Amino acid sequence: MKKLFLLFLVQFCISVHYSFAQATTPRSLPAKRTNKPVIIDGKLNDLAWQDAAKADDYTEFRPVIGRKEEKGNHTETFLMYDDAGIYFGGTCFERNVDSIAKELAGRDGFGMNDYIGLIFDTYNDKLNGFEYFVTPLGEQWDAKMTPNQNDNNGGEDFSWNAVWKSAVVIHDKGWSFEMFLPYSAIRFSKDKVQNWGLNITRRRRKTEQQYTWNAINPNVNGFLTQEGQWTGISDIKPPLRLQLFPYFSVYANHFPSNTTEQKNWTNQVSGGLDLKLGINQAFTLDATLIPDFGQVQSDNKVLNLTPFEVKFNEYRSFFTEGTELFNKGNLFYSRRIGGTPIHLYDAYDDVKSNERMLKNPTEAKLINASKISGRTKNGLGVGVLNAITQAQYATIENIETGEIRKFQTNPTTNYNLFVLDQTFKHNSSVSFINTNVTRGGNDYNANVSAALFSFNDKKNTYNISGNASTSYLKYKTPDSENSLGYSHTLSVGKTSGRFNFNVSQSLTDTKYTSNDLGYFTNNNFINHNFYIGYRYTEPKGWYNRLFFNINGGLSNLYAPIGDIKSKYQNARINFNLNAQTKKLIWFGMFANFNPAQNDFYEPRTMGHVYKRGKSVAFGSWIETNAAKKYSVSAEFFERIFLNFYNLSGTDISLSQKYRFNSKFSIEHQIGFMPRPRSLGYTTTLSENDILFAVRKVSTVDNVLNLKYSFTNKMGLTFRARHYVSVVDNKEFYSLNKDGSLSTKTGLTEKYNRNVNYFNIDMVYTWQFAPGSFLNVVWKDAGFMSSDIANTRYFENFQNTLQSDQNNNLSIKVIYFLDYLQLKQKM
Repeated sequence: MKKLFLLFLVQFCISVHYSFAQATTPRSLPAKRTNKPVIIDGKLNDLAWQDAAKADDYTEFRPVIGRKEEKGNHTETFLMYDDAGIYFGGTCFERNVDSIAKELAGRDGFGMNDYIGLIFDTYNDKLNGFEYFVTPLGEQWDAKMTPNQNDNNGGEDFSWNAVWKSAVVIHDKGWSFEMFLPYSAIRFSKDKVQNWGLNITRRRRKTEQQYTWNAINPNVNGFLTQEGQWTGISDIKPPLRLQLFPYFSVYANHFPSNTTEQKNWTNQVSGGLDLKLGINQAFTLDATLIPDFGQVQSDNKVLNLTPFEVKFNEYRSFFTEGTELFNKGNLFYSRRIGGTPIHLYDAYDDVKSNERMLKNPTEAKLINASKISGRTKNGLGVGVLNAITQAQYATIENIETGEIRKFQTNPTTNYNLFVLDQTFKHNSSVSFINTNVTRGGNDYNANVSAALFSFNDKKNTYNISGNASTSYLKYKTPDSENSLGYSHTLSVGKTSGRFNFNVSQSLTDTKYTSNDLGYFTNNNFINHNFYIGYRYTEPKGWYNRLFFNINGGLSNLYAPIGDIKSKYQNARINFNLNAQTKKLIWFGMFANFNPAQNDFYEPRTMGHVYKRGKSVAFGSWIETNAAKKYSVSAEFFERIFLNFYNLSGTDISLSQKYRFNSKFSIEHQIGFMPRPRSLGYTTTLSENDILFAVRKVSTVDNVLNLKYSFTNKMGLTFRARHYVSVVDNKEFYSLNKDGSLSTKTGLTEKYNRNVNYFNIDMVYTWQFAPGSFLNVVWKDAGFMSSDIANTRYFENFQNTLQSDQNNNLSIKVIYFLDYLQLKQKM
């Protein structure tokens, strides 16, 4: 034990010493201008390439830090520019062409591809960048890079897309490529002479080796902080950036309502326009007029047994592309815009005994949306987003007279988001965010303001960050009182080197909420958390990389609830170990202990608490080498409650993928979550009679994905998902005032649940011109719900398929128009 401690101490001292060591001098590449024509065909045989600066001598940063490339597997690249844009080309040499990993995965679809990419930091602030990648089969990726702050809003935003050209050729020495980036595909200043941050990266997936032109050390915080320089760029001008994306779509929908009031078949023809306008060299206006999001992927709906709302992914391109500024502070949940009407369920309560609900739309209609975002050369980022949804109504019919009336479920609503983000040296920044929701009629308005900061020391080793927020709800009725709330977070930690740590505190009072334009679960807490981690990034023995950490936290109420004296909510301590082996297999193990808890949310009624027992959890996961034809990942998780109703629960997930060739692959994912003895809220019988149950919960989430790519511009995907969750209540209990449970008898209702969702998303995509697409989408949605808990999985699946299915077929054409190209042609 003493030897292990001394070894750890030595490693810790080495890592601390290394983290304070001076960084190597960044490499520099002179900017070379050409006036010769270039044909983008991947062959690099144009005379213009003789004018380019050569960037070679790449350095590995994973798995072996600092190792130089091997001759025969090395990389040679060239960079130059002219008045129209930037040219990047080169050769990724391979001694064995069969070593090239290649798969047609679609635009921005990583797949299991080798790749090479160019990273520009045009404002040279080491915080914000633009990335452009190409694969051996000629598919493109691009992304924006943003600061990797502690709020997890940094990193790479691959939803950002630009229009640029590339071509690739595979030959007996490896593969060669050419890229042309028009200046409209990048943002930069209008200075006469400029120096840009630059790095180039290549990845070989079958060996998981990754190289960069300017050396990267993964133990140092930040990627752009370790960039090289492209120097002496002169006399380039940001062009007028005006790009139009008009669309035309046709929808046919079939749902067998079989009523005289509604047709089984409906159709819709629509058109609209997305617009990108460069206001100046730094800022861009994005607008969507008459938006159409009917072809986005179906949500993964579930049976929600928790007291908190399910958070769904955003698939609408307008709200995913170029939103890195708007996501700061975690105050923006874009699904609120065009989401569930705030009085959706009130409409059902308003239906009288002689009436019936004819129609109650579950989504508000988005009229239009626009956003302005960008960053000045002094590092000031500005973002403004605005969207308007129209008033939404439920339709209610009088059964006796046939009279139709409307019930407003959502008023006309304006959503606004404003962000200022000032970056500084050493990967530091301060930000201000304001969200505002203004509703028509008598519904309340909501406003949230927040200030954020993140500061690193000169060595980029230690970080202090935090935020402070206020929320304000303004009610319009005289009997309602406005509400002002407050929240803050403070965090201190070490971010570079092998040894890392972090301690933080979060506080939210009883009135704070950001739920109107953000995702917010609960307030009234003071949380304290810690994290201690150590990482081995140099291959040794059996592993390439090895990480382990211990973390934990304590949560208390900010203010007591009702007559409950205790402020304690919960505590936890976790241990994690993750590793990659020399055979490129990832695996991990984790363990958790939770002491007894006071759950103030599971009762679903303010002023009540549920005393949950202490528990332990453990599990593991594994991922095989995904570059092989067959790959698998699996995870196992088990939680056991100690001396508390003999409760336990298991999560098992398995994912398998097989690539028949570079065009066709199949993937199957299944999640099985058996809870033979679970305990939780069932229903509220009266204000002081809250019903809990020991229950058997069986959940299966089954997903099948098929992908076939005809070319690197045309592909077909098929996704089918069946989700079933069955709740079989066994023993009923009443929740006592002290948080304990007492046996409940005499109930005639079982309150069982059997919920099934079935979805198919089949998408054909053809990029018939740069930035222009033809999409054909078939969507099928089925839903089945009952209180029968003794059916088996395949019975549920068959019953779901036999239920009424909503089928939707759509065709959408999006055409890209660039003002500069049109001007040249004219």
